Amino acid sequence: MLLSMWRFRGKSVWQLQEKSHGIILRVTRLTDSSSIIRWWTLEHGLIETVAQGARRSKSPYAGKIDLFFTCEISWQRAKSGTLHQLREVRVEDYREGLRLSYASTLMAAYFCSWVEKISEAEHADAGVYDLLTRGLNHLVEKPPTLRAMQYFERELARIHGVGDVTLPSVARLADMGVSMPAMREELLRRLSTQ
Repeated sequence: MLLSMWRFRGKSVWQLQEKSHGIILRVTRLTDSSSIIRWWTLEHGLIETVAQGARRSKSPYAGKIDLFFTCEISWQRAKSGTLHQLREVRVEDYREGLRLSYASTLMAAYFCSWVEKISEAEHADAGVYDLLTRGLNHLVEKPPTLRAMQYFERELARIHGVGDVTLPSVARLADMGVSMPAMREELLRRLSTQ
C-alpha cells in the first residue's frame, strides 16, 4: 500500500493506494472519455478500476491499456463498492505477438474469460496468475493448439481443486456453477481447421 497526499478544495487529503502487478482481462467503455478495466492481479486477484480520461487522445493512459497487457498498477480503493480509481499504469509486457493471428487472440480471450468467470473478486491466487501469464506468453511464441487449450483447462481445474478426474477438465470447471465461455465453440472450430 502507498500513502499519497493530494489537495481537494484547498485542503490536504491523505489517501491509501494499492499497488500490484496485473493482466488486463477486459476493457469496457464507461463514458465518452473513461473506461472500466478488469484486471487479474498477483496480490489482489480480480479487481475493477475506472481509468478516467483513458479514451482521450492526450490521456496519461494512452497506449498503456489494452487486452492482455501485464502492467504494474496503483489504484485508490473505492469507499464503497468494488469499482476502484486507477491512478498509475506502467506496462511491463505488451504481448504484441497475440495480435498477429485471430486464433491466438481468441484463445487468449478464452483463457482470460475462464479466469474471470471462476474467480471471486479480490481473492488472490498466485497459481492462477502464473498459469495465465504462462498461457498468454505461450501464445505469443507459438500458434494456438487444442493441446494448449486443454492443458490450460486442466491446470485451472487442478488449481481450483475441482475433483472427479474421470470427467474432462472443461466439465469440471463448468461444475463450479459457471457457464463455459461463449467463444469455446468458435475456438474449437478454428483449431480443428488448422
